[in-house]
Amino acid sequence: MASKILLVTGDAAESLEVFYPYQRLQEEGYQVDIAAPARKRLQFVVHDFVDDFDTYTEKPGYTWPADLAFDEVDPADYVALVIPGGRAPEYLRNNPELQRIVKHFFDTDKPVAQICHGPLITAAAGVLNGRRSAAYPALQPDVKAAGGEFVDGEAVVDGVVVSARAWPDHPAWIRAFVEVLRVKAPVA
Repeated sequence: MASKILLVTGDAAESLEVFYPYQRLQEEGYQVDIAAPARKRLQFVVHDFVDDFDTYTEKPGYTWPADLAFDEVDPADYVALVIPGGRAPEYLRNNPELQRIVKHFFDTDKPVAQICHGPLITAAAGVLNGRRSAAYPALQPDVKAAGGEFVDGEAVVDGVVVSARAWPDHPAWIRAFVEVLRVKAPVA
């Protein structure tokens, strides 16, 4: 049986930030399970950057079924965690089951990849304190308020945690995460 990676997300997650790691990690030989607040078909979004617009725009994206609800997840079954961005982390961060899952990965020093607004989840779980993390640049005060050091970089590696700003950073982000996985959680 392949080593398993957990990807946690929900409605309004950024489509690219879900599907790029989902497919890329499968290419590496991992089984990737998607967990959300409930087993249902999730509605993702597309964030794009438009000239002369002060922030990103949001359009409907792909839909995809969640494999598991957060309360069904035994994090001990997984070798690593992926936290995509989009708007989903704004409401997911308050979910106690998700906080339980996230804390397990940090407490057991398992690899974690987070991108864009994903650090809102790790901040709410209380695990960013003392860590270096990239995030969508507007989250700089949130990372600092959680006791972390914001780094404006495409692939920030802090131990087993790999973070990035947004989907344009995907190649460097996942390349760095795969390097961590090959050392800490190679494919079984």
